[in-house]
Amino acid sequence: MLSSEELVAANALKTIARNNKIKHYVENSKELYPILQKAAKRFITGETKEEGIQKAKELNTKGYPVSLEYIGENTSTEEECLKAKIEMIQLIEDISSQRIDSIISFDLSHIGLSVNEDLAEKHMKELAETAKQRGCYLMISMEESSKTNSILNIYKGVSKLYNNVGITLQVNLKRSLDDLKELLQYPGKIRLVKGAYKELPENIIPRSQELNVRYLQFAQICVNANHSISIATHDENLLNDIKGKGYLEKENVELEMLYGIRPDLINKFKEEGYNSRVYMLYGTEWFLYVCHRLAENPSNIYQFIADMVNPKSEEELY
Repeated sequence: MLSSEELVAANALKTIARNNKIKHYVENSKELYPILQKAAKRFITGETKEEGIQKAKELNTKGYPVSLEYIGENTSTEEECLKAKIEMIQLIEDISSQRIDSIISFDLSHIGLSVNEDLAEKHMKELAETAKQRGCYLMISMEESSKTNSILNIYKGVSKLYNNVGITLQVNLKRSLDDLKELLQYPGKIRLVKGAYKELPENIIPRSQELNVRYLQFAQICVNANHSISIATHDENLLNDIKGKGYLEKENVELEMLYGIRPDLINKFKEEGYNSRVYMLYGTEWFLYVCHRLAENPSNIYQFIADMVNPKSEEELY
């Protein structure tokens, strides 16, 4: 649970993340960008597909399946959405041809949702078809609650045609329990996350013991339904509760943690024999993502500052 001071810091970071003026300044500053990029490497595998794939291979050799994402969201032009889709298709083909143990994650707003729902659905189906042909699994990420209906609508439509697509659900949204019950009627894996976006207070349950209890409830519902799920959290107390209930022993339950965050923890669970996946990202659009990671745990800012001076290598993390 965050203190009142940490909550203020977290909300400030989420506001900064959505400030396009600040983002533009950072990304175009010859002085600031290289410094922040050095620290961001704790969370981002690199800026190119080749760097992302290389890191995925390295973690595969250490016994970790991965989830790989070409980072980006809220893409505002059809041209840029098309470029993102093409990049993802190439990523799917490279993952398949190089026999990398990876699923592909992405935001629908990266491939068209910020332009219109039809474009996102069109590109989504093209990705799903390519992934089906290549034997690859896709995972749709969740975004701000203003997009939830559109994201779920596209997922449900695509799920009627393809069984290689999963969906992410934010436990902190009050609406999500009803969404979960409906999503159990579809074949895709459900990734459970606490939720990182800045939302109206009346629409969410804040980070608290109440939220952890709710997360456990969601996990139990999925396990009881024998539905495939991903436990995507870094909360050690919550993970121990989930482990204590025996959920991690289920064949269709996996643990998923973000690259660079608590690698010691996911390594511990992997060594204990539990299905453990590392979520990895690459690309240049890392500003918003890194702000959200810092907002989830404002004490990460101390490590972020330290990494500006002495960044950790992947070998030191895993």
